Amino acid sequence: MTAVTDQDHDRGHTEPAEDGAAESVPEETEETEEAEEAEEVEEAKESEEAEACGAETDVAAAKEAGTDGDGGHARVEDDTAGGDSGTAWDDGLIARRVNENAGEQAPPVVERRASTKQTPTTLAYDGVLRSRLDALRELVGLSRTRLDSRTLAEAGRVLDEAAARRRLSGQHTVIAIAGATGSGKSQLFNALAGVTISETGVRRPTTAAPIACSWSDGAAALIDRLGIPPRLRRRPAGQHADAEGQLRGLVLVDLPDHDSAAVQHREQVDRVLALVDAVVWVVDPEKYADAMLHERYLRPMAGHAEVMFVVLNQIDRLPGEAAEQVLDDLRRLLDEDGIALGEYGEPGATVLALSALTGDGVGELREALGQFVTERGAAARRISADVDAAGWGLRPVYATSRRTGLSEEARDEFAARLADAVGATAAGEAAERAWLRNANRACGTPWLRLWRWYQDRSEPSTGRLPLRTQADEEATARQRVEQAVRTVAERASAGLPTPWAQAVREAAVRGSQGLPEALDDLAGRAGLPPGRPPRPGWWPAAVLVQASMTLLQVVGGLWLAGQIVGVMAPNLGVPVLLMVAGIIGGPLVEWSCRMAARGPARRYGMDAERRLREAAAGCGRARVLDPVAAELLRYREVREQYGRVMGVGVG
Repeated sequence: MTAVTDQDHDRGHTEPAEDGAAESVPEETEETEEAEEAEEVEEAKESEEAEACGAETDVAAAKEAGTDGDGGHARVEDDTAGGDSGTAWDDGLIARRVNENAGEQAPPVVERRASTKQTPTTLAYDGVLRSRLDALRELVGLSRTRLDSRTLAEAGRVLDEAAARRRLSGQHTVIAIAGATGSGKSQLFNALAGVTISETGVRRPTTAAPIACSWSDGAAALIDRLGIPPRLRRRPAGQHADAEGQLRGLVLVDLPDHDSAAVQHREQVDRVLALVDAVVWVVDPEKYADAMLHERYLRPMAGHAEVMFVVLNQIDRLPGEAAEQVLDDLRRLLDEDGIALGEYGEPGATVLALSALTGDGVGELREALGQFVTERGAAARRISADVDAAGWGLRPVYATSRRTGLSEEARDEFAARLADAVGATAAGEAAERAWLRNANRACGTPWLRLWRWYQDRSEPSTGRLPLRTQADEEATARQRVEQAVRTVAERASAGLPTPWAQAVREAAVRGSQGLPEALDDLAGRAGLPPGRPPRPGWWPAAVLVQASMTLLQVVGGLWLAGQIVGVMAPNLGVPVLLMVAGIIGGPLVEWSCRMAARGPARRYGMDAERRLREAAAGCGRARVLDPVAAELLRYREVREQYGRVMGVGVG
């Protein structure tokens, strides 16, 4: 322990006014070294442990200073005070600067962990937002098998972030301060906090990691979600925390430069901007029109205007009315970006001009932030804007300006093409001919049937058209089926967004596999029934009459033959009359039966054609049209869900 000499003691009492400051220099130097050692230890520990270590170091320093005499006692008090100031938390990243206002600013207060666990009120979404989130969740579920994961990634992220934010405090509003290099965002951050928290200076980049400042307790989980460690969490100056109750619930985050040369800085900006409830964009008169700011951030976030502040900083550098001119030009650029401006009571972004250096306009921003935080609606508006952005991103894969679906005309045309491929018309005609042929066999004269049989036997095969082979017919039928499937697929997918049109075509192609074979099988089972066609009730009478005509011819002929031979008495009138009646009556009966058989034959052929058409249509409907209709129904369902997500009705 260092002893205090009498000379030093006398000097300390004889020259208190002139040399007091000089005498305290070595003591302050010793105290500063001890504080720096404590700060280096605190960088690797939690804030509470760091403060405890700092307190122990201060006590040890006070004991080493000695207690001899009055001067020694005064020294212990000075060292204790210096220890208290030395325990002010410093993360080691913030440069220690000495400026003319250093003596007036209070040290930043490190956020302490509460001794008792607090359960802040969680965020509650209103009915409209809950309905939109449920619709988005349903939309993603219905689309997973039709759309790739990259297309649905943003929607899934919005759902995850909405669920995560809902579990956290609804009494706090997280606002990020973002800006370009040299815009003065850290200076504005310090001005709002009332104490130097974030480092400012000419070195670029200055802010290397996000720093959070909370105006009330219970925001630890929110800050944890941002990935900000405890060593980078602050509380505003004591007098500001007490005087500014309007900012209670505010969590302010100072971000690195969005145009920083360090890639990891830009990545941190993008990550935190996707998680905060609102953002304050800080621009300066030189870079307020920077293309990177507008194209990469402001324009894509145009839908988030209600949770956005745009602040023109450093207006103290602009002479006269130049500040208003620059502010008007900034409003023009924001309007070109599609950002609605909150003017005349309309919802939109708040645009202000201020100087963080002189404090001009900072009070107006503080008042606007206080009102914004007091409403407790920023988180819900941010989630709603995220849902809007995700919905607009999905618009190309859900929305269409054309009427979609498969018309009855297209369905009938598809069934007709399949019927032609299976030969329904030819089968009906064959059935009609079979009926007529059977009628001719039953009601025709025996002599005419014998003559036709003889002609069929004696007619040579030369000169006839060659019959098509079965292989040729099958190939032609397959081509017709494939053409019918392609046509109905194109009509069903017309006007659909690309993924759903592709799904409809794939469903049609899958259904067409094995369709020609199935149609052939149906044609064999649904075509002509086995055996002869059914006979009408009048056929037996016609057969009896035809037999009578034949019998008359036979009797007349035998009678004449008997007269010629001399067996019977000559009488030509009766046998000739009998033969003429039989010869004329037989063809007349046959012609009458043929005329009478045309109607039933046509109906029989039409029934056969109808059965085959129905069978072909049923097969095509089960294999092609039903899968296509299922895809169209799924698309209508997701389109309705998409309309709910966007808050509009879908016709």
